[in-house]
Amino acid sequence: MLLDRLQSLADRYEKLSELLCDPDVANDSKKLRDYSKEQSDLQPAFEAYAEYKNVMEELEAAKMMQAEKLDDEMKEMVKMEIDDLSSRQVELEEKIRILLLPKDPNDDKNVIVEIRGAAGGDEAALFASDLYRMYTRYADAQGWRVELMDVNTNDLGGFKEVIFLINGRGAYSKMKYESGAHRVQRIPATESGGRIHTSTSTVAVMPEAEEFEIEIHDKDIRVDTFCSSGAGGQSVNTTKSAVRVTHVPTGIVATCQDGKSQNSNKEKALQVLRARISDLKRQEEEAKYAGERKSKVGTGDRSERIRTYNFPQSRVTDHRIGLTLHRLEQVMNGEITDIISALSIAEQAELMEKGE
Repeated sequence: MLLDRLQSLADRYEKLSELLCDPDVANDSKKLRDYSKEQSDLQPAFEAYAEYKNVMEELEAAKMMQAEKLDDEMKEMVKMEIDDLSSRQVELEEKIRILLLPKDPNDDKNVIVEIRGAAGGDEAALFASDLYRMYTRYADAQGWRVELMDVNTNDLGGFKEVIFLINGRGAYSKMKYESGAHRVQRIPATESGGRIHTSTSTVAVMPEAEEFEIEIHDKDIRVDTFCSSGAGGQSVNTTKSAVRVTHVPTGIVATCQDGKSQNSNKEKALQVLRARISDLKRQEEEAKYAGERKSKVGTGDRSERIRTYNFPQSRVTDHRIGLTLHRLEQVMNGEITDIISALSIAEQAELMEKGE
């Protein structure tokens, strides 16, 4: 069954190679984009299958040699080769099963991330700014580009709300696990008595939606302009460059005041609006199947508490998979690869268990 699926995949990969050489496809930008993406998605499994077939051929040849009359030294060499090839066979089968798991169609997309200070007032806003710093450092380490889209600060320099775009292949496949409520336990800078407080900030991670995916008609939006403001709400710009766009059918609102021009802010606001509308549709679809399937790594709901950052004990705990790390400083500096990898493995294990 597995080999049949792999052969079918290999046949499709080779067919795509032919199609991409077809002049008619080369002149059709949509087909060219779709076929190129499909082949790129199939390539890891195709290459693993090619290696798997090669290993199986070598293993068969080694077993045939083992059946011949050999001296003791040669027998030992052949046995070692068979052991190595058998081990590689098992590794490749496991790798291929993971590669054949259903892939989230949004995995390769850029992401729009929204962080908001929630429970805890100024301390929650300060923690939101810490999370922003954590994600930007992680993005830098991945070679991704971060673009600030909108920010609303408090008097202490914390973020009541910050929205930013992470531009990089596969950004959503890693960042999608970060949606939810992040809890911090520490002595706030505003606390004079030395007491530990608990505050929360929420994170929402949305795949960037292309214009052709979410079409927004002018008749369906209301655009308002106003002067941009700084900490505490004071005006920092006398021109009405800040833009608020309301999508009338859904009531979803997106605001942007970070850019210098009204046109730039409007385009960024529309970018956020498309992502929010797409995210709403995705959540509505998932809600239909909520009773049948609920991933242990979370639903992506920003109200779900997913992680606790305990500063006195230098401890980070991800509640979805019971993972605890005692290196909070490194995590806050963007070293979250181990957490994201563990969440990804947990999701893969769940899918394999369900036989999807």
